[in-house]
Amino acid sequence: MIQTRSRSEVKRQQILDAASELFVSHSFDTVSMDRVAQLAGVSKQTVYSHFGNKEALFEAAIGGRCSAYQINEALFSGEDVNTVLQQFAQLFSLLILSQEALSVFRTCIAQSLTHPQLAEIYFEAGPEQVISLFSEYLAQLTAQGKADISEPRFAAVQFLKMVQGEQRMRKELNLAVLLADADHQRYVQSCVDMFIRAYQVR
Repeated sequence: MIQTRSRSEVKRQQILDAASELFVSHSFDTVSMDRVAQLAGVSKQTVYSHFGNKEALFEAAIGGRCSAYQINEALFSGEDVNTVLQQFAQLFSLLILSQEALSVFRTCIAQSLTHPQLAEIYFEAGPEQVISLFSEYLAQLTAQGKADISEPRFAAVQFLKMVQGEQRMRKELNLAVLLADADHQRYVQSCVDMFIRAYQVR
């Protein structure tokens, strides 16, 4: 049975889509609730009724990006651990290499001294959510005897930083030459293989 979204849900998504577009292409300071409302095709009051302030809207927009790339609890529900790790690595790689993710990251870095709260919001809504979600999965694998991971959060961060690799570094620096996609895919696969061997994932 197909469930239709309510008008409120549709408007909320319109606001998030508009906010995401603006936060990617403009600095946090220059994005106003008025501009978001105009781009979303709703009233400013509607924006405020869904998101109390710009910080809350920014947080929701960041969190929504993870959901858009299907990085959620359902991703870690599969029975085959190897397949789950491969899918997660590929989706995470797509997320962090996307232009929108890079733009928001650069904005947070550029304004980290003048607007430290912006970096905190970004970290809590993005990286922290992914780290926590993956840490919980690794803890479950250990409890089930499918892995030997004494520090799930450490292992989660190790995996995520490893997957970022050279391609992310090249994109952050806006280098003209990137790795060939096939080379990057082989690298991501090698990260999964190494992680499985290191933690005896079964």
